[in-house]
This record gives sequence, structure tokens and C-alpha cells, in this order.
Amino acid sequence: MWALLLGGWLLIVVNAQAQPLGPFEAHGNVGEVKRPGTVAYDPEEQVFVVAGSGANMWGDRDAFHFLWRRMTGRFMLQARGHFLGEGVDPHRKMGWIIRAGLGPDDPYVDIAIHGDGLAAVQFRRVRGGPTEEIRFAVKGPDVFQLERDEDRYVASVARFGEPFVQQELSGLALGDTVYAGLFVCAHNDTVLERALFDNVRLIVPAPEDFVPYQDYIGSLLEVLDVETGRRKVLYTSEASIQAPNWTPDGRALIYNQDGLLYRFDLATRRPSVIPTGFATQNNNDHVLSPDGRWLGLSHHAPEYGGRSIIYVVPIEGGTPRQVTPTGPSYLHGWSPDGRYLVYTAERDGDYDIYRIPVEGGEEVRLTDTPGLDDGPEYSPDGRYIYFNSVRSGTMQIWRMRPDGTEPEQLTDDAFNNWFPHVSPDGRWVLFLSYLPDVDPSDHPFYRLVYLRMMPAAGGSPRVVAYLYGGQGTLNVNSWAPDSRHAAFVSNSDKLRP
Repeated sequence: MWALLLGGWLLIVVNAQAQPLGPFEAHGNVGEVKRPGTVAYDPEEQVFVVAGSGANMWGDRDAFHFLWRRMTGRFMLQARGHFLGEGVDPHRKMGWIIRAGLGPDDPYVDIAIHGDGLAAVQFRRVRGGPTEEIRFAVKGPDVFQLERDEDRYVASVARFGEPFVQQELSGLALGDTVYAGLFVCAHNDTVLERALFDNVRLIVPAPEDFVPYQDYIGSLLEVLDVETGRRKVLYTSEASIQAPNWTPDGRALIYNQDGLLYRFDLATRRPSVIPTGFATQNNNDHVLSPDGRWLGLSHHAPEYGGRSIIYVVPIEGGTPRQVTPTGPSYLHGWSPDGRYLVYTAERDGDYDIYRIPVEGGEEVRLTDTPGLDDGPEYSPDGRYIYFNSVRSGTMQIWRMRPDGTEPEQLTDDAFNNWFPHVSPDGRWVLFLSYLPDVDPSDHPFYRLVYLRMMPAAGGSPRVVAYLYGGQGTLNVNSWAPDSRHAAFVSNSDKLRP
């Protein structure tokens, strides 16, 4: 703990060495408060509870409790949060804030979620200047995201399950190094209000000049509870981790990194390489057999000009056995009876869905519609193959019978939807959604994306995760055996400073 006299105000700061604060450096009261605020962090649940007093954050000065980290350059802040208890004043506030300094009258921008459900972007352009406000139309959001790119800020809010709505602010100069973090203001200096925050992410996006499939940023291996929406980071790496599978016994995740496949033990939270012999250029299209004994992989074979060829190997590793006769072939599904693989392949200039016996042999073409068909995966009962297709003009989720007949479109919205994965109990489909600004036939790295879920027979999808990711996030089935949890990968470069 340390104290700082700042502009005539005594600022009391508790640093992360005295108390674990996750990705944050410190917390303290900003401005004049009668009741000091507190922060409690549960590292297992990855949840913060911030308590703050303070008369207001308005006009030419502020009073609140602030959990912060110094950050530079481009970044984005993501969280979900809500107040605990009914509270005293309907104008109490909580959310993200980015400040030029820790003084009560410093310039800033925030997303302020009020106790009565009002949501607004509030900002002060100069020290000691007035507070300005841009209100959101949505009432009572509990998911909020604040992006910074030089002097431009994009604020996004949503009620959990719904897409974001945005407000943009330009020309706000806060300096290169800023204080960014979570805040609570009671709007009543005699009380402490408490707010709970989960799914807290401080993200540094990929550099603007990064080259796809050549340059990469770091990875967060996460697990999502689809019922509650709570996420947990299990493992972080500066390398590009991609496409986790969940083993049928529930004990491990299988993912690829730098052309190799890894088994991530969920008990020890440590990865180990799965030996795959000559197959050392594996992409993120790998699948487990229904009994968990075999691993299907897609390896860029030099003898086929570097094209992706499908192989199978024992789950503990070994020498791969080739299945597809040619490439490119990208594996996505294994039939429930263990007899067939389904995959996307380019033949005669078009990408379609094919089926082949696990032992090899003649491949059967299941789709022939012009445009990209991708991501085929069997339903657990074997009655359908789910896939994504651009045949309607945008990338949407479809299903068909195992012989390719009776194609049925399941989504029809403004998003580009990829990689449908059916839960083990057959009730739900989890998939990745890109925003409309992405080309329908592309699934790039490092974008703001949603994970969405809908009933297996179709219906209105709801957002279950808001994240920065894309390619490698959810390419293969990652459902846990309990049909309640799923694994995925999000991304961030190194936090600075």
C-alpha cells in the first residue's frame, strides 16, 4: 500500500504485491470519499468484487473506487458485471474507465452502467472540464467492451445473450500511457456499493501490419459454462494455440500448436506433445473418434505439394495412417458408429463435403452446390451432418442427411456463421459468428467474434461468449461430455507496459 498527494487529494493505492488482482496493478480511491473502497478477487473463479463510495462522477471532478492497470497503445477491455443488492441510489455506476491520470478532475472516457439500467459513454476532454455523455438505447446491459485506438474509442454494450450495440467517440486525447480498469461509484458518499465482474479480459490486438499465417499473437485456452456464460482461462501461451477438442473421458483437451498436437491435462493444467511421427505440419482440423481411442488429423504433406491430407493415429500417438487419397482435405467429423470420416475438400476447383471410410477407400461427394461448404460434423445420433455453407450468399449453418440429401438451412441472419458443433446430448449447436464486415468465405484470425448457441433443430441463436479470436477459436468440436461446458481459444498480444 502506498499514498500519493495528487493535486491536493490524498490517493491511497493498494498494489498487486499486497493483494492478488489478476491482470491489474493496483486499486484505490479517486477523489474525495468518506468510505474507502475495496477489491476482492477469486483467482479460481476469476471473479472480481469491487466496492466503492463517492458522491458522483460528473461535472468537473469524480469520486469513486478504481481497479486499474497502466496500458499503452491499442487495446480493448471486456467484462460482464452487475451490482450486488438493490443499492441505495439508482444513479450508482460501474463499468470500464480509461483515464489520463488518477486525479479527480483528469480527462477520461468510460462505459457507465447505472443502477437503474441506464448505460452511457461518459467523458471529459480536458482536466477540470465538464463531463459529457452519449447514451445507449439499450436498457440494463451487463456486458461491456471499450476499445481504444489512438484518440478513437468504441464502446459496446449488450444484455447477455444479445449482440453488441455501439457508440463511437473520436478526438479524445488521453496520452499514450493511460490508467484502464474497472470502477464503482455509489453516487452517495455515505454508503459502499458493490459490483461483481467476471469474464474480465484486457486485450492487446494484433498489429495492424500483421501477416496472416505468418505472424501470430498469444492465446488463452478457455472453458465456457454455456448455462451461466462464465468463462475461465485455463492456460495462456505466447504461441498460437488453436482448436481444442475435449476427450470423451473428460480428462484432457487436444489442441494444435506450431504444427504439432498437444494433450492438455485438465487436472495438472500442463500440455504434452502427442507424437505423430512424420506428421509435423498439422493444421487445426483434428477430430477424436467416438470411443476416444483414435485421433484424426490433417497434415500438410510435402509429398502432396504441402496440401492437407487426412490421417488417423492412436490417441496416445504413433505412426499416422493415411486415409484420404489426395488433398487438400480438411477433417471435421467422425461418424458415431466409428466407420466414416467427413471432411471439406477441394476437388475440381470447388470446396465441397466428402465422406470416406476410416480405413480408406473411395470418397463420396455429399455436396455439389457452388461456393464453399465447410465444417461438416455428425449429430450424436448419426441422423444428420451439420455444416456451414455460403450457398445462400452469406455463411450460414445448415444440416443434411448423412447421404447428402435434404439440406436444411438453420440460420439466416446478418452474421457469418462457421463450424457448428452439436452437444453430446444432441440438444444444442455451438458455433462461431463473424460480424458482417468479414467476407462470407473467410474465417480470419484476430477479430471480434461471438460464440452463439441454438437448439439442434434450429431457432433463435443467443450469444454465449463475446471475444477476440476467430480462426483457431472453435474449428472443431470442443464440447465437454457433460454438454454444459465447451473449450475455445481467444487471443491477445502481450500487455504493455
